[in-house]
Amino acid sequence: MKDTTARKIQYKGKEYPCCASLTMGLIGGKWKTVILYHLVNKKLRYNELRKCMPKVTERTLSLQLKALEEDGLIKRKVFTSKPPLGVEYSLTPFGETLIPLIQSIADWGDLVVENYS
Repeated sequence: MKDTTARKIQYKGKEYPCCASLTMGLIGGKWKTVILYHLVNKKLRYNELRKCMPKVTERTLSLQLKALEEDGLIKRKVFTSKPPLGVEYSLTPFGETLIPLIQSIADWGDLVVENYS
């Protein structure tokens, strides 16, 4: 961990009080990290993501996907060559930099289940 001295961080027009706040701003919340986790090893279509996360509402999933795309963590590819229209999501190279962090979060969840439940 680096110096924890308070300093303001600017990223894409937003100001964050620290680097941890920036990270949580990008991947925080109930669903963003879960979406990223499911996209670590493969590209998924919208309905495949819905199946992976049955408790998320369609509106929430759509909003979270849009936010992740706007932040440059995922890319959305639309297939228009033949009906029905298909949309596929995958990590961008920037999003792939989060793989070690997402894996650590998942590993910690496994540790909690194994040792503290």
